[in-house]
Amino acid sequence: MKALTFEQFGGPEVLTYKEIPDPVVEVDGNQLLIRTKAIGLNFADVYRRKGNYHLAGKPPFILGYEGAGIVEWVPAHIQHIQIGDRIAFADVPYANAELVAVPVDRAIPLPADLSFEHAAGLLLQGMTAHYLVNDSYRVQAGDDVLIHAAAGGVGQLLIQLCKSKGARVIGLTSSESKKQVALQAGADEVILYSSDWVYSVKHWSQDKEGAQVAYDSVGATLMDSFAAIRTKGTVVFYGMAGGDPAPVDPRMLMDSSKTLTGGDLWNHVTSLENRIQRANDLFEALRNGSLKLDGMTTFSLKDGAEAHRLLESRRSMGKILLIP
Repeated sequence: MKALTFEQFGGPEVLTYKEIPDPVVEVDGNQLLIRTKAIGLNFADVYRRKGNYHLAGKPPFILGYEGAGIVEWVPAHIQHIQIGDRIAFADVPYANAELVAVPVDRAIPLPADLSFEHAAGLLLQGMTAHYLVNDSYRVQAGDDVLIHAAAGGVGQLLIQLCKSKGARVIGLTSSESKKQVALQAGADEVILYSSDWVYSVKHWSQDKEGAQVAYDSVGATLMDSFAAIRTKGTVVFYGMAGGDPAPVDPRMLMDSSKTLTGGDLWNHVTSLENRIQRANDLFEALRNGSLKLDGMTTFSLKDGAEAHRLLESRRSMGKILLIP
C-alpha cells in the first residue's frame, strides 16, 4: 500500500509518500482492514511530526488518527460488519495510508447518505464539541456563551451546537478575517483578542454580569476567562494553544462560586456505544442543517506535506482532508 511516512522529526519536508507493507491483521483477531477514502488532518499530527508527542514503534512513522472508508477484510467471527460496509473512525493510529487496521470497538457505521469527507472532517472535532456542550457544561437555552478561538475547527462547531440549543454566543478571534468566519458560523457577536475583550463580554451579556460559561482552548487566557464570566459561572479548559495557564487559587473559586472544569475527549468517549451515539447525534445535526461543514480543503495524500504547511500557517479556516 501507499502511505505518507516520515523517518525523523522535523518540518513538513520530512514527509514522504511511498510504498510500504500492508497492515498485519490476525485472522482470529478483532481488527478490520479499511480502505480509506478520506482522512482528517489535525494539529496533533503536526505535533507528532515535530516530535512534541511520543510515538511508539520504529520508523517509518505514519501519522493520522481520523478517517473513513470501506471494509476490505473482516475476521470470520465478526458477524455484524461485512466486506463493503462504510466505516468511520476517530482514534485509530496510522490513518495516513491507503489501508488502516481498525479495531472493531472503534468502527463507527457510516450511513449511506453521508460522505466519507464529512465523516473524516467531523468526528474528532465534532465529538470534542459534543462533549463540551453536553457533558463539561450542559448549555441551556438563553445562556450567554463565550467561545475562544471561535474561527477554529472546534470553535465553529461549538458555535453551531450552542446556537442549536438556543444559547447566545460571543466569540473571540485574532483577526478581522477570522471574525467573519465565526460570524458566518452563527455567532451573535465576535470580538478581537487585541481589544478589551473581558469588558466587551460582560457588557454584551444580557445582565452585564458576564457569560454563564467560557470555553477556553487557549490556556494563557484562563484568568481573563474567569473575569469574563458571572458569579457562579463556569470555565471549561480544554486546550493550551496559546501557552500554559496561570495557576488557579481555589480561594477565588470559593469567593466567587465559580467552577473550573477540564476536558479531554477520551475521558468521555469510553465505549463503542458512546462513540456511535455521539457520532449519530452529529450526523443528524448535519442532516437537519443545524451543523454545517463549510470550507473543507482537500489534498491528495501524496501531497500531505503541502497540507501540513497550510495547517501550520494558520491560514486555513476549515478542516483539511487528505484523499488517498
